[in-house]
Amino acid sequence: MDKDSKVSITVIRRLPKYYRYLGDLLKKGINRISSQELSKMTGFTASQIRQDLNNFGGFGQQGYGYNVEELHNQLGRILGLDTVYNAVIAGAGNLGQAVANYKGFEDAGFKVLCLFDKNPKLIGLKIREIEIRDVDSLEEFIKENNVEIGIITTPKENAQDIADTYIKSGIKGIWNFAPADLKVPEDIIVENVHLNESLFTLSYFLKNRSDYTT
Repeated sequence: MDKDSKVSITVIRRLPKYYRYLGDLLKKGINRISSQELSKMTGFTASQIRQDLNNFGGFGQQGYGYNVEELHNQLGRILGLDTVYNAVIAGAGNLGQAVANYKGFEDAGFKVLCLFDKNPKLIGLKIREIEIRDVDSLEEFIKENNVEIGIITTPKENAQDIADTYIKSGIKGIWNFAPADLKVPEDIIVENVHLNESLFTLSYFLKNRSDYTT
């Protein structure tokens, strides 16, 4: 919707958490929930939840709360999860194989078509029926298979070259696990997952935890 472009990135980053908790409620057979109850689950205030959801329209009813299934479905559509996205992974080492093995990735509508690597010992192997191919065929494969998402799980020194190949091939979305800051055009969307940075942050809070406890 047109309103999406005006929504704060901090709001957008909270939506997947709402979606996950609502999915858990559906599995438990819970049909209705209030913003106060959702607040206790998510850690966000009830007011914040209502403000976040109001960015995308009115979902709740005063005195009733939210219909769990309806809100879950609506958030799925807002997040684009009602669409199947074809994806490829460049880097078929331990991390790349772990991403390919992650069943939740597929359940959310992201279909990994192929892995790519330059290691001849890996080429031809399969991870959950997903073949590992020579990285030299990456560009051709993307163009022939309507790939929308490029995943990078290569070492740092190879990440920019892979990103350049993705962009050249027409990919507009990159999920980057490499510890590198990619240089891309403004119209390319990059979501970084820097595992080391997250671990270092955890280390900081562990070392200084007395400053953050009451």
